[in-house]
Amino acid sequence: MKKALTLAVLYTFPLVAFAQTPTNLIGLISFAGDVANRLIPLLIAVALVVFFWGIVQYVWGQDPKAATTIIVTGLIGLFVMVSVWGIIRIAQNTFGVNNQAPISIPQVPQR
Repeated sequence: MKKALTLAVLYTFPLVAFAQTPTNLIGLISFAGDVANRLIPLLIAVALVVFFWGIVQYVWGQDPKAATTIIVTGLIGLFVMVSVWGIIRIAQNTFGVNNQAPISIPQVPQR
């Protein structure tokens, strides 16, 4: 677990090192989105490795019950992450939300 956390921090380190400190809410949300966009593929890769590790253990016949538990855990993790990713994409396309467009904040007019 400690290695995974260290890898996640090191994976997002260039984003932190080259980024400007968020000064407002939009900057903070953008920063959180950038971190999430970097971590999601990493988590999917981890779930895929867990799935394949379960298959390797099952084929080697070490402990079939534990191997099937690992396989099912990896599949559930993959299914949940990819499903949520797909649902968000469908919602963006349905409501016409373009994640590349700049965000305009409603403001009170100044004189």
